[in-house]
Amino acid sequence: MAQINKPSDYFNTKLYTGNGGTNNITGVNFQPDFVWLKHRDGTFGHDLYDAIRGVGKVLNTNNTNAEYTETDRLTAFNADGFSLGSEPPTNGNGNLYVSWNWLGANGTTSNTDGSITSTVSANTTSGFSIVSYTGSGTSSDTVGHGLGAVPALIIGKNRDSGARSWPVKHKDLSSNNGLFLNLTNAQASPGDGTFANLDNSSTFGFYSGSNADNVNQSGQNFIAYCFAEKKGFSKFGSYTGNGSTEGTFVYTGFKPAFVLTKWSTGSASWYVYDNRRSDNDEGNPQDRYLRPNFANAQGSDHPGYDFVSNGFKNRNADPDLNVSGRNYIYMAFAEQPLVGTNNIPATAR
Repeated sequence: MAQINKPSDYFNTKLYTGNGGTNNITGVNFQPDFVWLKHRDGTFGHDLYDAIRGVGKVLNTNNTNAEYTETDRLTAFNADGFSLGSEPPTNGNGNLYVSWNWLGANGTTSNTDGSITSTVSANTTSGFSIVSYTGSGTSSDTVGHGLGAVPALIIGKNRDSGARSWPVKHKDLSSNNGLFLNLTNAQASPGDGTFANLDNSSTFGFYSGSNADNVNQSGQNFIAYCFAEKKGFSKFGSYTGNGSTEGTFVYTGFKPAFVLTKWSTGSASWYVYDNRRSDNDEGNPQDRYLRPNFANAQGSDHPGYDFVSNGFKNRNADPDLNVSGRNYIYMAFAEQPLVGTNNIPATAR
């Protein structure tokens, strides 16, 4: 498997300060196809935008709302970032924001690999695709994801219904089980309206639980963000907590830039840490988190992980992150691979 030696060509975290007017955010290093924005010092929600749905089309991970239109939030995807209007959720004057940005294909294709035709923006190098499809209501149907590899994680949303959660299927969840990005719930057993087990390099399917309309309601429009693991760039896995300040070490093979984690078998929030928001002058531990299931401002009462040259390590016995014997799933993206073909080693923070 070829290794990605410059992860910031495919994923990047960008911090910015709002100006209350027109704001062009640069320094992303590419034209993003998927932008996840959050007001860091206030309680506006998590705004998600992608190039398939188009600028101005908003989804929020912290609620079940249907997609809605805001013409004065994200107004353009640009060659080195994105443009914003004056709306406070994304550009209030003097407010602090974070954006997590992924590169897709900078274009779309029609995908007929599944029984349901999808519209896809796929980057097979980085293992990321955005997939739009219309539900059929038939649990045996499948949708092409365009990755050319088996996904390790899928996050989806019914765009048309205001009463549908955000199903998450992770490779390390139990068979037919799922989680929901907007909820603190433990993994559902059975899947209760999530994606089928991840086992196909061309398509994904559906688990026909009691809430199947979360993923395949007939006539409804859906979006899915699909991720496959790529050496030196992304890692999707799980770890078992040990309840110690010398916490569990998780090997990723790179210095992380972004980690999303969740206790999979019990009730707890989702937590996002990144390499840009820490208030620690020495970089570790990463002490600022955001929770996708809440609109709350970033917090620091759950100091998270040390980001080191080859993975991340718990430095606390936090009940949501490191209880002895509990299982936690994660998704991680790289700042720098441990050693690339350019022979420049990653350094610990």
